[in-house]
Amino acid sequence: MEALWRRGPLVVDDILEEVAEPNGWTPATVKALIGRLLKKGAIETRRAQGRAWYHPLVDRDAYVLEESRTFLGRLFGGELTPFVSHFAEHQNLSAEDRERLKALIAKLDKADDDNSGGSAG
Repeated sequence: MEALWRRGPLVVDDILEEVAEPNGWTPATVKALIGRLLKKGAIETRRAQGRAWYHPLVDRDAYVLEESRTFLGRLFGGELTPFVSHFAEHQNLSAEDRERLKALIAKLDKADDDNSGGSAG
């Protein structure tokens, strides 16, 4: 999908060049992945210049959000906090990572404050 979002539309040879070797995948693996993406409706194929061109049908952000939800649901019961806790405890978070997480939480808190109306009765 990344190759199609970045460079699409692409023919199968272009997709193979983009993803097979860098990931250590065989052409058969890539073609199977293309087949699954077609079946899921994530991509489509259009014929032009005598070749099949593959186009993404889903927006990258929407795809990442859905995959993230599926991952969280499968491994963490849909809960974000256990995932973040698990990751933080098993990875060496840099000072920059911690600052970015703090900034994100502050931004979310501010958005909550802004949306609550900010006045007390």
